[in-house]
Amino acid sequence: MTTLSPENSLSARLSASFILVKRKPPIDKTEWDGFFDENGQLAKSRDFICVNILERGLHPFVRTEAWKFLTGYYSWQSSQDERLTVDSTRRKNYEALCQMYEKIRPLLENLHRNFTETRNNIAYDIQKLYDKDPLGNVLIDKKKLEKILLLSYVCNTQAEYQQGFHEMVMLFQLMVEHDHETFWLFQFFLQKTEHSCVINIGVGKNLDMLNNLISFLDPVFAKHLKGKGAGAVQSLFPWFCLCFQRAFKSFDDVWRLWEVLLTGKPCRNFQVLVAYSLLQMVREQVLKESMAGDDILLACNNLVDLDADELISAACLVYAELIQKDVPKPLKDFFL
Repeated sequence: MTTLSPENSLSARLSASFILVKRKPPIDKTEWDGFFDENGQLAKSRDFICVNILERGLHPFVRTEAWKFLTGYYSWQSSQDERLTVDSTRRKNYEALCQMYEKIRPLLENLHRNFTETRNNIAYDIQKLYDKDPLGNVLIDKKKLEKILLLSYVCNTQAEYQQGFHEMVMLFQLMVEHDHETFWLFQFFLQKTEHSCVINIGVGKNLDMLNNLISFLDPVFAKHLKGKGAGAVQSLFPWFCLCFQRAFKSFDDVWRLWEVLLTGKPCRNFQVLVAYSLLQMVREQVLKESMAGDDILLACNNLVDLDADELISAACLVYAELIQKDVPKPLKDFFL
């Protein structure tokens, strides 16, 4: 039996409470403001806030500020004055990066073959985005979005542009007011989620661990996937590349899941438990119809318009099951 640390014991309890107790209202502006003292420093612990975010979520009016703490944009120990200084520094650094980019752009265009191709891919992807709401109001600035994505590509040597990043950055642009906030929140999001949505860093490891998790918790399903479903799990890389955003019925549901991933609660690499829970939704159909790889992938792709709270609850239940078992070392190191 796995020996639980106090932190894991806490995570187990909060997982159970999330599953068994009806969700309370999200943290609103009044409650959020009450977390701070007269100097603007958090009087509540990081764990307290993160557990509440897991169990309840954030009201849209506090999401922008809360995400700056969750991503590392702000320090959890910072005062109000320190945060004003940080924000000013982030803005100046972003402007400096923009100036640098303008200076080296001709060089990139002439000498860097991948730059032109990437710029064209970004422009093509952005043009496909819906930029208006049902009433015809413009939601996003595509030119600014393109600029942020290009700058991110030039500055980030580990996470080069990949298809789907435009949709992710769009959600950050919808959340915040200024370009520098969009840029830095996206960078910190990639780092905070351990690059789990970056193909050449985290996605492969997530898929491997998802396979290991299926083998450990559901040997019958694992046997089917290794036979007729060979390659089906590896084909689910868009789930991780996009942090599952295409599976939900609203932007609020996407933000709800993402903020849970940022808390690190109830465990590290919670995104793999989310993917396992998604697969469990098609499990009976796959086994009953003896589906092969392409049909399994189609069934998974049909998982849309989901409710984030229901999916988070299902993944917490998987975690609660996992910590009661004698977990093999690869999975234990990855989750516990």
